[in-house]
Amino acid sequence: MYYKDNIKILLEDRFQQYNQPTFIPNDPIVIPHSFTQKQDIEIAGLFAAMLAWGQRVTIIKKCRELMARMDNAPYRFILQHQEEDLKALLGFKHRTFNDTDLLYLVYFLQQYYQTHESLEDAFTAQGTITNQKQRLENFFNTVFSLPEAPNRTRKHISTPARKSACKRINMYLRWMVRQDEQGVDFGIWKTMQPADLICPCDVHVGRVARKLGLITRPQTDWETATELTQHLREFDPTDPIKYDFALFGLGIEEKF
Repeated sequence: MYYKDNIKILLEDRFQQYNQPTFIPNDPIVIPHSFTQKQDIEIAGLFAAMLAWGQRVTIIKKCRELMARMDNAPYRFILQHQEEDLKALLGFKHRTFNDTDLLYLVYFLQQYYQTHESLEDAFTAQGTITNQKQRLENFFNTVFSLPEAPNRTRKHISTPARKSACKRINMYLRWMVRQDEQGVDFGIWKTMQPADLICPCDVHVGRVARKLGLITRPQTDWETATELTQHLREFDPTDPIKYDFALFGLGIEEKF
């Protein structure tokens, strides 16, 4: 195990290395970067995060296909589509995510955006929920609050209520909430702060974090993600999740 000072030096170095515009084209975050309108970024980012499962090249390809099926204008498609337009979504599939899941989420988003300006409200309930665990649980409950919600679609959005580490949804929140001069993350949501975020924790991040002594739990679940985040807060209490870039880079790019 490294001493803490050495860990911080390593993570700061890799954060600076990987938190660069050159990171964008080969990461699913490239999908919301295709847009400038807030709601387009939110929607494209949500689908990119949900489909971030498998090889990054394949994920990006499938996300581009999905955006094309929405005429590369996801917010307009969500709000203005007619029943005939939904035929363009039929047959879409990425691993276990299929058009049944897609059609429900499009329906939910249409209902949601008719009364809300931003998806951030689905986490924070107009700022009334301040606990990050409860925010993720509220988002899950909000998405699946409609009676039409298929049971099968629930597995595509994680919730801490099921002890999940919620890797993909925490990654999505990093995209929406973090902001710095490099412009990789968007920082378009302001109710949540970077200090609130929980580090996305998957097998690669978990492996590196355990080698560095930042995780002691053998499994990867919600408690593991919060344990990792608490250690990262010791290095930067205001923006601990910036080290996601470092852990990801060490794990994926460097096979640390």
